[in-house]
Amino acid sequence: MNRLTSWIADAHAAAGGNAFVFTEPQKNLPAFEIEESAESVIDAAVQSAQQAFLRHKRATLAERTVWLNLLAQVLEANAARFAEIICEDVGKPMRAAKFEAGRGAQFARACAAAVQQLSGEVVPVDAVAAGAGHFGFTRHVPYGVVAAITPFNAPVNLLVQKLAPALAAGNAVVAKPAPAGLRAALLLAEELVKAGLPQGLFNVVTGDKDAAVALVRHSLVRAVSFTGGTAGGEILMRHAGNKKFVSELGSNAANIVLADADLADAANKIAAAAFEASGQQCISAQRVIVEQPVIERFTALFVAAAAKLKVGPAHDPATDVGPMVSVQSAQRVMGMVVDALEKGASCALTPKQDEATVSPGILVNVPRHARLWTDEVFGPLALVMPAADIDDALALANDSPFGLQGAVFTSSLSAAFRFSEEFDVGSLWVNEASRFRLDMYPFGGMKQSGIGREGVKYAIEELTQLKFTGIKL
Repeated sequence: MNRLTSWIADAHAAAGGNAFVFTEPQKNLPAFEIEESAESVIDAAVQSAQQAFLRHKRATLAERTVWLNLLAQVLEANAARFAEIICEDVGKPMRAAKFEAGRGAQFARACAAAVQQLSGEVVPVDAVAAGAGHFGFTRHVPYGVVAAITPFNAPVNLLVQKLAPALAAGNAVVAKPAPAGLRAALLLAEELVKAGLPQGLFNVVTGDKDAAVALVRHSLVRAVSFTGGTAGGEILMRHAGNKKFVSELGSNAANIVLADADLADAANKIAAAAFEASGQQCISAQRVIVEQPVIERFTALFVAAAAKLKVGPAHDPATDVGPMVSVQSAQRVMGMVVDALEKGASCALTPKQDEATVSPGILVNVPRHARLWTDEVFGPLALVMPAADIDDALALANDSPFGLQGAVFTSSLSAAFRFSEEFDVGSLWVNEASRFRLDMYPFGGMKQSGIGREGVKYAIEELTQLKFTGIKL
């Protein structure tokens, strides 16, 4: 069986440590082995990145722009290979996998354009008497080595969302992808070196949780960018210590439908947001809160929209809902259904499990102490909850430890602005569902949903530090 090992500078590390088997979700069969990187391997990857950073510390914005365009070219040239890997290793339907590969190239090019506008400012130091005769200015400088810890659900896109801004800012990157995202990351690293990216600016280490901890603890890693679960983020933050830590964590996204909304439009958009990609996205629609006067009509439309989605194998271009990343993930989701039913909920659309595949499920009468309300399901389940009025809808939406991205459907501008002010989320969409995302706005969470912001220029700024220089004239 093929064994995947770390990529350092321009070659794969020699095999020799402990390994675990990765099981392909569609076939539920062993696919390859992944080496659990020893601390010596992680140290070699970080040392390589540190040396690359020092060699290229004075790289101009023009040179960094070249690196970003190389990244885009590699993604475009290998789009079919990336899509195939995403489909096989994650179970993401082929149509969505192809979209992801294309989005990564667009993001890299957007960073190439944005970094040319990265600037500091003149500080009015003479605002106090002691500052007279002095001149002060700021500029953005890189951290050095950035650790990028990425999840399985978007192995190309979420890696590029970290890699491109880090390179734009002048950093070197050591990535530790989730096991299901590893093959895509290794292919990207290998092809980037072939295309001309300086060796060591992007290294990849293999492994699981222990490798992630060892990477963020390394003394030469000065910034960490993590996407994943809230519990995992808290553990890594403790191990990282006194370092810049950017995190995009869990959610159980609320989508609110007010009585004046276009109900058919809301039902179709929320169904896609809840069930496509098998609900395995941090901003997948989970809690659907509907004003009482329209809840019966909306629920019927929502069930009909979900039932139209095609459940099938990931390679079928017509598939909307493919397998989850593992049988264990599917079993976890079905366990949340059982928990809700035992506490008094009922199914408006009953989910069915076939190995790693779970069909869309819609539950009603879910009590607020059920896990489906309190936790992140990260699967193709949604609940519909009635709200007496807009005040009740806001209270229900905010009844969560999370606050990543939410949505409200309404024809009232006044209601839209009220949700903008009072809904505790980092990002809010009006008349788009919670999974709608564009790369140019600041994306990130409140409460337990993370720290910092992603999005082209915002991610670049997060991975730089402001340096002030004062001069006595």
